[in-house]
Amino acid sequence: MPRQFTPKVITANRLLEGDAVWFTAQDTWSGDINDAEFLTDEAHAELRLLQAQAQASIIAGAYLADAKQGENGPEPTHFREAFRTRGPSNYPHGKQEGAAEFL
Repeated sequence: MPRQFTPKVITANRLLEGDAVWFTAQDTWSGDINDAEFLTDEAHAELRLLQAQAQASIIAGAYLADAKQGENGPEPTHFREAFRTRGPSNYPHGKQEGAAEFL
């Protein structure tokens, strides 16, 4: 029996910087998962993934990631995706720069 489809967002890495990004309903890429298009229909999600993958001059490695609807937009449901929302972990920069006070 096939698994039931769960809501998704499309994520990838920005080609030049390597930052994690999320595909929006406006066919753009955002560094904030809350801006991502929340996909609840499997066929529509697959179509949107093809559209995202067609932007190979901007991103690399687009895929569907599990998500849930949060108060401010989509939120990750898996630790890997939650980790990606915080940016690189080797030293504070990018998304982590604002949270460097605790270091």
